[in-house]
Amino acid sequence: MAEGPNSARGTGSNKPGLSLHVPEPKFRPGDAVDFGHVDIGAPGQLSRPDETCHPRELHEHAYGLVRVLGDDDRAHGPWDPKLDADTLRTMLANMALTRAFDERMFRGQRQGKTSFYMKCTGEEATSISAAMALAADDMVFPSYRQQGILIARGYPLIEMINQIYSNKGDKLKGRQLPIMYSSREKSFFTISGNLATQTPQAVGWAMASAIRGDSRIAATWVGEGSTAEGDFHSACTFATVYNAPVILNVVNNQWAISSFSGFAGSERTTFAARALGYGLAGLRVDGNDALACYAAERWAANRARANAGPTLIEFFTYRAEGHSTSDDPSGYRSAQERSEWPLGDPVNRLKNHLIALGEWDEDRQAEMDREAAERVRATTKEAEANGILGHGLHHPFRTMFEDVFEELPWHLKEQAEQAIKERQIKWPGSLDQ
Repeated sequence: MAEGPNSARGTGSNKPGLSLHVPEPKFRPGDAVDFGHVDIGAPGQLSRPDETCHPRELHEHAYGLVRVLGDDDRAHGPWDPKLDADTLRTMLANMALTRAFDERMFRGQRQGKTSFYMKCTGEEATSISAAMALAADDMVFPSYRQQGILIARGYPLIEMINQIYSNKGDKLKGRQLPIMYSSREKSFFTISGNLATQTPQAVGWAMASAIRGDSRIAATWVGEGSTAEGDFHSACTFATVYNAPVILNVVNNQWAISSFSGFAGSERTTFAARALGYGLAGLRVDGNDALACYAAERWAANRARANAGPTLIEFFTYRAEGHSTSDDPSGYRSAQERSEWPLGDPVNRLKNHLIALGEWDEDRQAEMDREAAERVRATTKEAEANGILGHGLHHPFRTMFEDVFEELPWHLKEQAEQAIKERQIKWPGSLDQ
């Protein structure tokens, strides 16, 4: 008679013991790095299906890798978006400015001018190229590493720096953590520090746009680690069921702080392949190839506008530096990974492509980098006049009661009046009232 499920495995039993699998990255600090196991395929290898195709036709696109730029710095295959040189130069300029911005803000944090910052080094194409493929008024629901979207959309740098410093010029009045921007004018939804909450918000917004008969679509960005959150799966379900005009961008940069992507499921399958189970269109894209990122986002945008359904895009990239200024990646990964990453650097690849076309050169690149650095330096100096961390130049104390209720409740009015009186007694003549 068969034993029940609770029977203990006795001595001498021939039943194999169960074992638990714990994901472990291939390389740790001090290890030699070899990314030979990463199959990146060849540029131009994958077909470009019709934008209204059935999701099942994208099986190989969810497991392969959409690539355009080759080792010869030329564009290859059907995914080549055939952008003109001026557009490519604009894209490169946005990347250069974003990188200069990151460097200056990182330095400012180390100097104690702000408490926190997050760079996007190595991931610029996943936000800038993608943003340029969308309409300027499409609503974006970013994560915390998409500063390139605001820069590509022309948002004033000084507004970004004021927000990072939480000074008296901060339009968010110091109520958000540094780098969690918001801009209604640029259709940039408020960043949330809670992981993956932006995904159902984007789907809901897209559903509302469809209900109104509008032409605007939504796009959201989330890290690969956050795809393990329930909110992400709810977003996928609603997007599919209601055919929401939305793009779900998953930035797979291999690391969720110190946890490598295997803890989110990358050992078993690709993140783009998750789309197949939901009935979503799924594309896996070289996230360091600016042309591939642009082409995939434009394909998904056209699909959404044609009422053909939502798309999940996995941008396969690499987080070149730490998760944030609070993180030291040398404690959990090999220092060689950045230089050995097989897909290179997105800025250098786009620059080399323009040079190969005869539309750019190293001298002009050096001048572009210099101008970007100078622009950020000058704007930072201007923003610092509004205050930096700990210097007391912030929004008046009374503003903590504003912008929360349409009509301030009576008990909060009393608290506001009491707080202002107490502050006037403690600091007579204070402007912070």
